Amino acid sequence: MINPDRRGMAGRILMLASLLCLTLGALLAWQVQAQQDERTALVMTVDDAIGPAISDYFQRGLELAEERDAELVVVEMDTPGGLDASMRSMISAMLASPVPVAIYVSPSGARAASAGTYLLYASHVAAMAPATHLGSATPVQMGGGGLPGLGGEEEAEGESESAGEEGADADAADEAAEDEPRRGETAMERKVLEDAVAYIRSLAERHGRNADWAEQAVREAVNLTAREALEQNVTDVVATDLDDLLAQIDGRTVVMEDGERTLATADLVIERFDQDWRTKLLAVITNPNVAYFLMIIGFYGLIFELSNPGSLVPGTIGIISLLLALFAFQVLPVNYAGLALILVGLGLIVGEALMPSFGILGIGGIVAFVIGSVMLMDADNLNISLPMIGGIALLAAGLMLWVMTRFIGLRRRAPRTGQEELVGSEALVLEDFEGKGHVRLMGERWNARSSQPLSRGQTARVTAVEGLTLIVEPLDSAS
Repeated sequence: MINPDRRGMAGRILMLASLLCLTLGALLAWQVQAQQDERTALVMTVDDAIGPAISDYFQRGLELAEERDAELVVVEMDTPGGLDASMRSMISAMLASPVPVAIYVSPSGARAASAGTYLLYASHVAAMAPATHLGSATPVQMGGGGLPGLGGEEEAEGESESAGEEGADADAADEAAEDEPRRGETAMERKVLEDAVAYIRSLAERHGRNADWAEQAVREAVNLTAREALEQNVTDVVATDLDDLLAQIDGRTVVMEDGERTLATADLVIERFDQDWRTKLLAVITNPNVAYFLMIIGFYGLIFELSNPGSLVPGTIGIISLLLALFAFQVLPVNYAGLALILVGLGLIVGEALMPSFGILGIGGIVAFVIGSVMLMDADNLNISLPMIGGIALLAAGLMLWVMTRFIGLRRRAPRTGQEELVGSEALVLEDFEGKGHVRLMGERWNARSSQPLSRGQTARVTAVEGLTLIVEPLDSAS
């Protein structure tokens, strides 16, 4: 029989365990509900040129904000500009985001230049810290040229000088022409410029900002300080810090994809989403200098592997480096004429090493390599460092010079194989003879012929080889 006291104790233990489970479940549910009720603002940081890595980081941040049902996304920005394709993908993601995005140019001294100006105009809330500025949104000409219309400005100045000699009426006409907005000189410049103007005006009109100044920033590359931007309705807020920003935009109405929304930013919990290893790795690989260096390593690694099959290490490093470089070039604004010149130049330098042409191939390869390296990138903010180009060119020239000196030294060196090697060698006379006899050379017995008498044990020098007969003479006579 079961003791009634033991049965009562077991019941009490079971009841206590049940109460403990219920309590833990209630606490867990309360914590989950508290987390769901907690209103957050996701804060990201963009402090570099706009490129594929920043675009990927920005879009992942928007997805995270949507998953966590954040009230607001704040992007603290300090950028000199960047790639048009990356900027447009960021703007498209921002406009389609269900979470409002505030671009905050900070800290003091930061800027939102070029692509940063477009992003600021596209944001639901455009904010700046004191002592910051924006502008210079003129698209750079393909190939790293100057501002569109610059040649036209110089031409207008030249026309003004010549017209000044003709009279005041011509001067007035030229001044009126200079007041016209910049349109670009070539068809390509006009196409790029007008597309950029239409794009930034559409962003300004969507959020009710100053579209005329936006057009001026594109055509004339003008800039504004934070206070001037607020006064001219380019931005919405000038805030000293993040808390001040959230306090000022509380209750502001913004335009979202599905209509207007009133922001409730008071007492938001700030959650930061910093750049992780993936973003940093992508930023390193897509750095033009790194991609350029990876391409050089990959090219030479494959050359060394093909010249020494079975080495494995150069080939492995080379193929990995080349694949990473090709990935970077896929997302970077590469000028393919420049890339072709680099490959041709490297090929000519290697050709000089394999079949010497007294410097013709090598010098041509270095010239093609340097020109292609300068032309490689189409964006001003992503150009390859000139010292790096010069350093690699000097390294290639040094390698070529070393190869040439080695070949010259080999040509001057005495032969080491064949009949040519025997000429000048010293042989031991095996018997007394004048005319025909025998000598020992390199451990072998040879027929010999001499016009002078030779004695057994005497040393003779080989002067020529005729078939299997050595022409010799006494060593004293030869010296």
